[in-house]
Amino acid sequence: MIPNKVAVFRKEHFNAAHRLNNPNWSDEKNERVYGKCNNYNYHGHNYDLIVQVTGEIDPETGYVMDMKVLSDLIKKEVLDKFDHKNLNLDTEEFSNLNPSAENIAIVIYDKLRDKIKTNFDLKIRLYETERNFVEYPIG
Repeated sequence: MIPNKVAVFRKEHFNAAHRLNNPNWSDEKNERVYGKCNNYNYHGHNYDLIVQVTGEIDPETGYVMDMKVLSDLIKKEVLDKFDHKNLNLDTEEFSNLNPSAENIAIVIYDKLRDKIKTNFDLKIRLYETERNFVEYPIG
């Protein structure tokens, strides 16, 4: 019998400010590479986060994963730490890591991966704008 693998998705939203900057580069190079995203006074985004969990359906519950449990986990590990924060200044995770959308997605993945059973696949999709988003992992 082929297992019934299903993907479930939870969408959340958070607002955060950041500045893309490489401290090893000159101000001119940072401005050339990052443009407006290098604004010395930071800038903000309204991030949309989609967390995908894929696995077999539990025959007793009919769930892949209880969505309330997933929602609570995202709130605790992501929203409570990043929402309405300056990622560069207010978070431990980005004190020495450039808070690009790519890095934010990987950090979120790592925070959630440790808390979700290993028999489930996990994927993060993070929208920085309506037209710009990243996904991790790929494949």
